[in-house]
Amino acid sequence: MSSGTDSVPMNSREEQLMSKYVFAFRNDPDRAATPGEEEAWGAWFGELGGAVADFGNRVSRATMVGANGASPYPDALSGYVVVNADSVDSAVQLAQGCPGLRAGGQVEVGEILEM
Repeated sequence: MSSGTDSVPMNSREEQLMSKYVFAFRNDPDRAATPGEEEAWGAWFGELGGAVADFGNRVSRATMVGANGASPYPDALSGYVVVNADSVDSAVQLAQGCPGLRAGGQVEVGEILEM
């Protein structure tokens, strides 16, 4: 008896097992890039390779909006990228290579829920 997936190519099965995760990069908005930092980011994206689903964008200025209004945020959103990973642990492992961590930044890892 067929499971109904016998005709599905292996790549499609693997894609079905993968979830998408957003990496939200956070850092001091006034911090200047250090020499070699741009190259380090390029190398990291190269290491991520096919895991990258969306190269995202940089963010120039961010403001946190809450119930009490809006204000600048010390660890502001500085960019994001979307990756494919088979678990949150795998996504976190990928995020740990982020060059921004060496410069005092943070990476927030969140699973994307398809709507």
